Order: sequence, then structure tokens, then C-alpha cells
Amino acid sequence: MSAHPVHGGSAEVGSPGGNPRFLIKLTVISTLGGLLFGYDTGVISGALPFLKDDLGLSDLQEATVVSSLLFGAMFGALLGGKLADALGRKGSLRVCAILFFLGTIGTSLAPNFEVMVVARIVLGLAVGAAAATVPLFLAEMAPATRRGRMVTINELMIVGGQFLAFAINALIDALFSGAHIWRWMLLVAVVPAIALFIGLFFLPESPRWSAVRGRLDDTRHVLELSRGPAEAAEEYNVIVMHARRDVGEDKGAALRDLRAFPWMRRIMWIGIGLAVVQQATGINTVNYYAPTILESAGVGTSAALVLTIAVGVVGVGGTILGIYLLGHINRRPLVITGFVGVAAGHLLLGLMFLLPESRARAYLILAAMLVVVFFVQTFIGTLIWLLLSEIFPMTIRGFAMGAAVFVLWTTNTIISFVFPLLVGALGATLTFGLFALVNAGSFFFVWRLCPETRGRTLEELEDDFREHDAAHFAHLPPAGIKGS
Repeated sequence: MSAHPVHGGSAEVGSPGGNPRFLIKLTVISTLGGLLFGYDTGVISGALPFLKDDLGLSDLQEATVVSSLLFGAMFGALLGGKLADALGRKGSLRVCAILFFLGTIGTSLAPNFEVMVVARIVLGLAVGAAAATVPLFLAEMAPATRRGRMVTINELMIVGGQFLAFAINALIDALFSGAHIWRWMLLVAVVPAIALFIGLFFLPESPRWSAVRGRLDDTRHVLELSRGPAEAAEEYNVIVMHARRDVGEDKGAALRDLRAFPWMRRIMWIGIGLAVVQQATGINTVNYYAPTILESAGVGTSAALVLTIAVGVVGVGGTILGIYLLGHINRRPLVITGFVGVAAGHLLLGLMFLLPESRARAYLILAAMLVVVFFVQTFIGTLIWLLLSEIFPMTIRGFAMGAAVFVLWTTNTIISFVFPLLVGALGATLTFGLFALVNAGSFFFVWRLCPETRGRTLEELEDDFREHDAAHFAHLPPAGIKGS
């Protein structure tokens, strides 16, 4: 581990100060984007059996409907990153809200396969843009001592949205019948989309984005809303100093900056690697195909929908535990623990499919799925989104986050599309065994290259990445640090 000196700075002040009500309002409104992200990616698992029959989809069309949202999310991430730089973090989220609304209406009213795919792509644009923008917005708005927990509330909203989707799917299936109940499952998402659009009128822009654009009065005002007077004044001076340096060095575009500065390219590649290993956990094979996996294990459709709620419950519980641990344990050990647990969980899941088919085997498969979900949501999903929101330098932050999330969704799309084909070709045991090997490789990547970001302002992290190569990034937070 690196032992070089690290900055202390404002992160050690730990002054609660500011306006807790403002931080709560900020977090609740902005993370509606995460809720929509979770709901729209989770709802398809329960709607798919009904949708497939109603629209008469083939197996290839079924896979296309699932993966079309992910395809849209790939390019939505790039869109969100560009919009976050051009329009501000709040402006990007406003576009997301409009796309969520249009995509939800389109999917719930789709008369055929073609319209469904187009509407799912629009929804994917919203999901990808929100995935890139919400963590950035929260990271730039939060005091250093609260940044971890504030950003990871978005992950809680994502898994909360997935749980809500599973629960609403089961409720609608229990209360109603008919070929069109999948439409109601999808339509529910219109409510948080409207709430996000309206709520954004009550939030200010990111102080760091404002500073780079010379809007220093706005920067000072937002910091005073969310910090105590001394902490706000100190952080304002640091942000302004870094903004002037960044603007002075800026080559005028993110790609030119990346070509000009090797340290930016280095941290960009690490961020892309983190995005890949997060999706290589295979968590979305569980989220998207849990009912299908359980049905193949011998459980009926309605029972599979009810049992899938357990996936949502464990996801929410694991995320809450992960947010709690963030206040007490450093980032790196949590992520490393996660990959050990996920590799073991996939190995266990693969072995369960070797058992003779029975109802007991179905429950053992569910239990192994829950092990994977627990380790991903507690130690990896929460932490990787947080790290991505922290590590990129200000002048390329929106672009870099968009590019990393583009890679994340590309990996997600490939895995989600290929997963059922792999199961058909290799069988479930070898497929999940392959996931175990991939996650063992991810462990070594994180152990070697992942920096420790706890307890530093975004500006202090940028200085660390400027001054050291990846082998010498800080692996420990400042001494005596409190908070997340």
C-alpha cells in the first residue's frame, strides 16, 4: 500500500454546519433519476412473460426488447455526459425527466414489437443519462464528509426502484388478469418522471460547474447552503483556485485535454476498468432474468414473480448496509471484499444447477442468487458508482463520466444479450462458473489500481492523481478522518 503523504484539507474539518434540510431535498429530488433507473431496468423481468405472449414475440425479439433499453442507455450515458458539461448537471437531469416520461408512455402503449423497441431505446437514453449525471451532481454538491453517503443514496434508490418494480409486478399480477396487465406495470414509472421534472425547479446548479464557468456568486451561494460558514469559505477558495487553473490549462475540449495530459488518460482508463468490472459481476443477469431462471428451475410464473421480490429485498438491505459501512470502513477494502464474495456466490449458483430438479433445488438456486445480489449491492454496486463520481478531474468530469458509463452499459448490454445464449450453449453451471472466474480477475484489478477516495475533497483527489502514477495513488484516507 502507498504510504506517501496525503492532503488533509477541508475533509478533516467535518463541520456539519450548513442546512441539512437543503441536503435532504437535494438528495431526494435528484435521486428520483436513480429510482426511475431502477424501476425501468427491473420492471421488464415481470412484464416480459405477459408482454411476450401479448405481442407474440420470438426468443430473438424477446432478447431484443430487453437489450434495447441497454442499447439506448449506452448512448444515453454519452448524451448525459455531454449535456452535464454543456447545460449543467441540473439541465442534464431535466432532459432525463422528459425522456423518462416519453419513454414510459411509449412502452406502455406500444402496439407491436417495433414501437416497443423504439420506446425502450428512448427510455434507455434517459436511464443512461441519469446514470452519468446523478452521481456527479451529488458528488459536486456534497460536503466531503458526507459525499459517500449522499452519492450512494442514489444506488439505494436504484435498488429501491428495482424492488418497487418487482413488488408492483407481483401486485398487479395478483389483482388483475388479462393480456394487457404488462402495460400497467410499465406505466407506473410516469409518476416519478413528472416528480423529477418539477422537483428540479427547486434545486440550484453544481457549485463546481458554476465556478468553471465564472459564476462565482452562484458557487458561493450553494456552498453556504450546504456547509457551515468556515467550511464554505475554505472550500470556495479551493474550488475557485482549481477552477482558474483548470480553465487556464483547458485545451477547449475533453478529448484534447486527454491527449495533452497523461495523468488524465490514466485516471480515465481506471474509471473505464471500474465500469467494466461492476457489470462483470453478472448482477443484471439476476435482475433481468430472475423469474425466467426460477421458472426453468421448476417454479411457476406467478410464484417466480413473488420469489423475485426477495431479490429486491436483499438488494435494498445490502445497499443500506453498504451505506452504513461507508461511514466506518475505507472504500478499497469494501470493494475487494465484494469481488471475493461475488466470485464465491457465482460458483455456488453454478453448483446448485447440478442438483436433481426439485422444488428444493429451486429454493437453493434462489438462495445462491441472493448471495450474489448481497455482495454486489453491499460492496460493489454502491462503491463503484461512488468512485466514478469522485475520481475524474473537473474539466473532463462530465465527458469522462459519460464515457465510463457508456462502457458500463455496453458491458451490461453484451452480458444481458449473451447470457441466455450462453446458458443454452454451455448450461447454467458452466455459465455461472465463467462469471466466477471473471470476478476473480476483477479482484486483482481493483486490488492493484483502485485508489482510496474517502475523506478528500474532489480537488485534493485531483491533485493526488496529477502527482502520482497508479501504483502510488493513496490507498489510505487522511489520518483521523470521520464521515464518508
